[in-house]
Formats: sequence, C-alpha cells, structure tokens
Amino acid sequence: MLAVRIHLDDCDADNGALRVLPGSHLLGKLGAQDIRRLVAEQSPVTCAVSSGGAMLMRPLLLHASSKALNPKNRRVIHFEFASGPLPEGLQWQAHEATIDSTVGTGMV
Repeated sequence: MLAVRIHLDDCDADNGALRVLPGSHLLGKLGAQDIRRLVAEQSPVTCAVSSGGAMLMRPLLLHASSKALNPKNRRVIHFEFASGPLPEGLQWQAHEATIDSTVGTGMV
C-alpha cells in the first residue's frame, strides 16, 4: 500500500507538520508497547511540505503531528492505493463492485 498526501497549504514544524519514525513501516503491525519503545529509542523526522507538494508514505509508517505553535491552515488530501488484496484481514469499506464509482473509500 502507498499513501499520497497532497498539501493544499504550507506545513512546517511550527504548523504541526507530520513527524515520522523512518523505517518503522518495515516492522509490520506493532502493538502499543513496541510503539512506545521505538518512540523512546528513535528521534522523529519532521516532514515539512510546501503548498502544492506531495508526501508519499507507507500507511504502517509510525507518524504523528504535534499541536501547531503557529496555527494556520494545514489542509491535506490523503489517498491510499493498493495493488491487490489488503493484508492481515483488512477490507475496503465499500463493496468491491462499487469501488470504481465510490469516491473517498475508506478502510475498516
């Protein structure tokens, strides 16, 4: 799977840009204890993106955003793409027959 985040507004460290733990997506689905351990061991990387820019990431990448120090818009359009069946029992929310005509299909 691949997530594509298209930024409609500038988003930097002062405005609550996404922070990620590089490589964490390679560890698979993690429990709360494993996430706490990784957060304690690894420094996050801030992903500043300018308006009109895009960020591509794997959905299992550990990520978070902080409260903005300089509040302003940070609108993002978020798409997720998969080339085949979803792993580990995940399913698309819409029925397969209607996916082509459904906009904004989410996962459950």
